[in-house]
Amino acid sequence: MSPGRTRVGIDLVAVDAVAASIRAFGERYLTRVYTERELHDCRLADERPDASRLAARFAAKEAAMKVLRTADEALPWRSLGIVRDGSGRPCLELDPVAQGVARRSGVEAIDVSLSHEGAYAVAVVVAHGRAAAAAAP
Repeated sequence: MSPGRTRVGIDLVAVDAVAASIRAFGERYLTRVYTERELHDCRLADERPDASRLAARFAAKEAAMKVLRTADEALPWRSLGIVRDGSGRPCLELDPVAQGVARRSGVEAIDVSLSHEGAYAVAVVVAHGRAAAAAAP
């Protein structure tokens, strides 16, 4: 990633597609794609998973993979997690494998925005690059 460069990833997910995966595959789908914290944060009062919240997180994972440019390096879904900071703002949490990919891609900081309304969920991920060392003359 060039100095001062920014990468932007966006993804749109149909909430019904996530709900269908939950119905078809249940816990197997949930534990393959989402971190324990994501599943905890996306449970309804009756403990059912909230498909719209999970769809937004799925979109964020897809958008994050776009900014990390993982075409040649597979990342497990659970290596990327959406957590909330102290003020409730969504943040991308990377496991050690994803941290290595980010480092090799020159990514220093990542911002995340999530939204869901009706049938769709969307996420935007912005990755900021670190300044490169000056080249020797």
